[in-house]
Amino acid sequence: MAFEDLLEDPVIQKYLHELVGPKGMPVAAAPPDGEVTDEELAEELGLELNDVRRALFILYENDLASYRRLRDEDSGWLTYLWTFHYENIPEQLQGEMHRLLEGLEERREYEFEHEFYLCESCGIRFEFGEAMDFGFECPECGSQLDSMENTMLLEAMEERIEQLRDELNVEPDSEVQA
Repeated sequence: MAFEDLLEDPVIQKYLHELVGPKGMPVAAAPPDGEVTDEELAEELGLELNDVRRALFILYENDLASYRRLRDEDSGWLTYLWTFHYENIPEQLQGEMHRLLEGLEERREYEFEHEFYLCESCGIRFEFGEAMDFGFECPECGSQLDSMENTMLLEAMEERIEQLRDELNVEPDSEVQA
């Protein structure tokens, strides 16, 4: 898939934005063909050199860019020539989805295994042990802590977990049922 096709996908745009942020997005959204220096990118895009470098290193850390160094024979200065590797984006997104699935499964288990209490006034949630330590009174405002039902949260998590499993073609482990 060509850079242009990838960059038209809103999911990929969101992914790149999450990685490099708003200041780095012009760098991520305008990958040149072939090699380019950070100075050339900064000049071409009208950005601060530090913002360009920050975005390039974030892309590098996520296997979406690479560089090679050239040393100037006369001055000894190093020049970094950057190449973009957006063909790795689908693989990176799949890895992110696997991490999300794992995190949701862990959170679902935590929610399932614990009992929670809520201060209606402050909106603070406590585990049973914490609520008991405070005598079932909010340490912030002194209001009574009420038992909190988290069935809707568990159902929403289960639904999202199933969606991710379907997208990733992953079979369920031993499931915790809400």
